[in-house]
Amino acid sequence: MDGEGRREGKGKKLRWIVGGVLLVVAVLATFRVGSDPTISIEPALPGIGRRTPVTVAFEESSRGLSRVQVELVQGQISRVVAEEEHQPRAAWVFWGPRTAHTELDLEIGSETVDGLEPGQATLIARAWPAPTWLRRPDPVVQELSLPVRLIPPAIEVLSMQNYVSRGGAGVVVYRVGESAIRDGVEVGEKWFPGQPLPGGTSGERFSLYGVRFDLENADEIRLIAEDDVLNRSSRSFVERFFAKGYKTDTIQISDQFMEKVVPPILEQTPAIKSQESLLESYLEINGELRRRNTATLVALGESSRQEFLWDQPFFTMPNAQVMSAFADRRTYVYEGQPVDQQDHLGFDLASVRRAEVPAANRGVVVLARFFGIYGNAVVIDHGYGLMSLYGHLSSLAVSEGQMVERGQTVGRTGETGLAGGDHLHFTMLVRGQSVTPIEWWDGKWIRDRFAAKLGESFPFKP
Repeated sequence: MDGEGRREGKGKKLRWIVGGVLLVVAVLATFRVGSDPTISIEPALPGIGRRTPVTVAFEESSRGLSRVQVELVQGQISRVVAEEEHQPRAAWVFWGPRTAHTELDLEIGSETVDGLEPGQATLIARAWPAPTWLRRPDPVVQELSLPVRLIPPAIEVLSMQNYVSRGGAGVVVYRVGESAIRDGVEVGEKWFPGQPLPGGTSGERFSLYGVRFDLENADEIRLIAEDDVLNRSSRSFVERFFAKGYKTDTIQISDQFMEKVVPPILEQTPAIKSQESLLESYLEINGELRRRNTATLVALGESSRQEFLWDQPFFTMPNAQVMSAFADRRTYVYEGQPVDQQDHLGFDLASVRRAEVPAANRGVVVLARFFGIYGNAVVIDHGYGLMSLYGHLSSLAVSEGQMVERGQTVGRTGETGLAGGDHLHFTMLVRGQSVTPIEWWDGKWIRDRFAAKLGESFPFKP
């Protein structure tokens, strides 16, 4: 075959190849639609309330997603609540950019969809495969029906004389509807969960709560009930709020004092690191370690026994002098300059050195060890989140898990932790919130403000 024949043969072969490629491209462009996408609908709640978070995920791994849509249908109401358009790969392309996965994070409820009513509603998610110029495949459809609940749980205050003081404690008795799954008292951002009223009927509950010593407004104290889709009832129930003031105090700190207290605390608390100066280490202890200690007390309160372990007024250390009272706002001064401010949320009680410290009431010891700013300390759980704390002890006479009786010795006074001299730091806690012990030392207060509301469910012995 001469050269011209060979060239003609190669040209014909090339034309066949080009023609074949064009034919393949034409076939792909005509018939190669995307594969069927997969769809998942994941609501965060078991139904639709005011704002139910819903995640709708779409996936298609060949040509990618073309269009996705979520619609809410209830009766005659139909609302497209979300929609996205995407650019899939061309039908004849097998690599390159495309959207293989997308998620729509939605909030579905009465506050986001006009006209929604109690009953049932259906979420319809659609995903369109990538089309061709000739073929337009139908969307893949996924549906999920959910109950729509828009009415919050019923809540009724049952107790009378709901009086409370700033820095004090209170108890409220109430009844909630069957749909409630979470109820209790909110005081600002602090939560005090409700408990079944011992001996009460179905739905009767009570909540023991504490009030910050610096709370400004009684409106922040609310009785709350929520259902499983976060519909919430909120009631103001405090009839009288005693806005007692708090004292201010100035604490002079010296190098001698810091050299006494800082090294032992750092040795016993590996989580707190020594700082560049003695003063900086002291401030780290007085601030960060104090906050960590408070977080531990809150956690202990959350695990409190759900029973009354006491039935008498709380006991105070005998023959003790009050050196510092509850709710002193302290300014710390070093070399004439204020360097810190903290709140003293307890009573400092002093007697003789190494005086015996009695348990304020019957309960179970939940902490008995070196405990940060409190030094050697004991915490006793009295049930339903109520606890007592004994700090700065020189020695401990009880161990964790031990049941103690009212008046039983738990240790001896000392000057461990951030103590300037031998004394007992004592406070009462409601789920980690420090409250004044004065109320719990007062049998009349317990009878009128606590036992009277709980009735026969609390066998108080004045």
